Amino acid sequence: MAIARAVPKQPALYVVATPIGNLADITLRALDILKSVNCVAAEDTRVTGKLLSHYGITVPTLALHQHNERSGAQKILGLLAKGASVALVSDAGTPGISDPGARLVNAVRAQDYPIIPIPGPCAAVTAVSVSGFADAGFLFFGFLPAQRGARRRELETLKEQSCATVFYEAPHRIRETLADLTELWGSERLLIIARELTKLFETVHRCALGEAIAWMEQDPNRQRGEFVLVVEGLPPEWKTSHDAEDRVLETLLKELPVKQAVRLCAALCDAPKNALYRKALAIKEQSAAADVPESSHST
Repeated sequence: MAIARAVPKQPALYVVATPIGNLADITLRALDILKSVNCVAAEDTRVTGKLLSHYGITVPTLALHQHNERSGAQKILGLLAKGASVALVSDAGTPGISDPGARLVNAVRAQDYPIIPIPGPCAAVTAVSVSGFADAGFLFFGFLPAQRGARRRELETLKEQSCATVFYEAPHRIRETLADLTELWGSERLLIIARELTKLFETVHRCALGEAIAWMEQDPNRQRGEFVLVVEGLPPEWKTSHDAEDRVLETLLKELPVKQAVRLCAALCDAPKNALYRKALAIKEQSAAADVPESSHST
């Protein structure tokens, strides 16, 4: 099959995926585009500069990151209006996937300029491909909230997904995120910890959630780098088990105080007390709300 040379159409925005670590992972098409455009919009021009220099590409760059995306988009629209072609890149991987780019794409689309994807590396897909969890599909979430309360609320809404769930996490929050996942999703759920993908110290480790923190603490180096977490979906038999927990807890709460009902349910269902306690409080709140009589108005 012949390979057609990628020559930019004028004017257009090219959304170009770049390596997530190993510079050899860039595609031939991406190199052709980067060599041929009039400008490269980069999340960090210093990082992108190293990539361009490695491949001997000399093209003007401008910064487009989360703090200037709106104003940066206007600059790029100005370039397109003059007939220029622009490539959008992030520091690593595919732009717009937990990286800047969405606002720019929307702004360019609103002006009816062509937007052309140049596919390539993506950390989420790379990790999923070696997880063995994607037979039922997967949900990409990206970065969880940094604040513990908000993070736990998000995890509560996601925990009964039947498909695998993919998270990104920074090294300074990885331990806290794993602790919350273990408490809220159960220690037996399987997990892939992928760190430093395609780089020199790449690690892909599979374990149960309850074993993850202990594994990381065996070697301080395991807590360094950028992380992708792939958690298996909730197996159907676990969903049935959770439904049974709910029924037992609701029955006990009709006759017993919350703490006693939680303690008995935890023993009967082999379930974590903290999660059951939060569930019991929610059940009590729903019950109290349902018992509040509607206001009556005389005419």
